[in-house]
Amino acid sequence: MIRLENIVKRYPTRAGAHTVLNGVSVEVRKGDKLGVLGRNGAGKSTLIRIISGAELPNGGRVTRQMAVSWPLAFGGAFQGSLTGLDNIRFICRVYGADFHAARPFVEDFSELGKYLREPVKTYSSGMRARLAFAISMAIEFDCFLIDEVIAVGDTRFHEKCRRELFEKRSDRAMIIVSHEAHNIREHCSRACVLHDGLLREFADIDAAYSDYERT
Repeated sequence: MIRLENIVKRYPTRAGAHTVLNGVSVEVRKGDKLGVLGRNGAGKSTLIRIISGAELPNGGRVTRQMAVSWPLAFGGAFQGSLTGLDNIRFICRVYGADFHAARPFVEDFSELGKYLREPVKTYSSGMRARLAFAISMAIEFDCFLIDEVIAVGDTRFHEKCRRELFEKRSDRAMIIVSHEAHNIREHCSRACVLHDGLLREFADIDAAYSDYERT
């Protein structure tokens, strides 16, 4: 279970503190598929970072009782001077995963070949995203955080990612934030709208979409 209780997040600006999240509360249980709709700048990525633990709130409490992924395809945590393989080894150690079991999966899935032995700072943004997604699939998380639906690489690789995440791991909990309603309709069973710092949950996805259209 993941529970957010009265989460508040503010950022300093030249005009004073700007409140992005203002008392957000929500609960996600094992196997839940929660979609969060919001316009650009509504605070969706901030919410995902707080759930993952990458960022701390100014107020409120986050309770995590299941293993939570980082935002999928996010490669910002890589150590640039280390090779792809060294980054895999380091991340496995942090998450208590078996590097020797994860390595062949990442090598096969990422399709980076010889570049896994090169420093990550030499990678293109697409290569970093492929490595990050592959490592995410190699570690057995209970809940996946998805900041917009994954669109890594070309159409063939994108379909490969979709099968790996949404078909092979359909029993896992997922939190998907997006400004595209069709992403929420396709993958989620619950939906919320994030607007003016408040998170409103609706009885069904159509009701959430109708509210989102009015924001």
